[in-house]
Amino acid sequence: MMEGCGLSGILVDMAAPDKYPVTPGVRVLRAAGIEIVPRLYDYVDHGGTGIAARELGVDEHAVVKTLVFQTDAKKPLLVLMHGDREVGPGLLARAIGAKSVVPCDQKTAEKHTGYQVGGISPFGTRTPNLPVYAERTLFDLPAIYINGGKRGFLVEIVPEVLRSVLNAEPVDAAAPHA
Repeated sequence: MMEGCGLSGILVDMAAPDKYPVTPGVRVLRAAGIEIVPRLYDYVDHGGTGIAARELGVDEHAVVKTLVFQTDAKKPLLVLMHGDREVGPGLLARAIGAKSVVPCDQKTAEKHTGYQVGGISPFGTRTPNLPVYAERTLFDLPAIYINGGKRGFLVEIVPEVLRSVLNAEPVDAAAPHA
């Protein structure tokens, strides 16, 4: 039987509410005792957060991108950014005290995280203890939708989880609107 689920705003098979991927990210969240609301949607190659937001009926500003960058010293790091904003590399470099930062290519991002691009979660990455930087204004939202570790799978959580589980450092790295 399919019913509407008021909290998540999507149709959920109420006979099997736990049918969602159990990824390394989900395992980390479970181990930390974090309550999640799984949010599945039909993934579209290169659709980005706009497609995810539309499919889930949520504001793209609350959909969080997990981006893999590296410093000029080739140190990898994760950046969590609003879906409707871009990272300003100069702003990020200044915020973290690096000379410069650049986005990692797909192969490098997948090597560091263990996830496929389009399904990168900041939770349960292959490289342990990657530094995580979160756009400061993410913490102002009542809920965020962040990748659970598989394409087409977001988890709805409270933003404070970014600090409590990932030790995410708030930064001001969003590029100004054009």
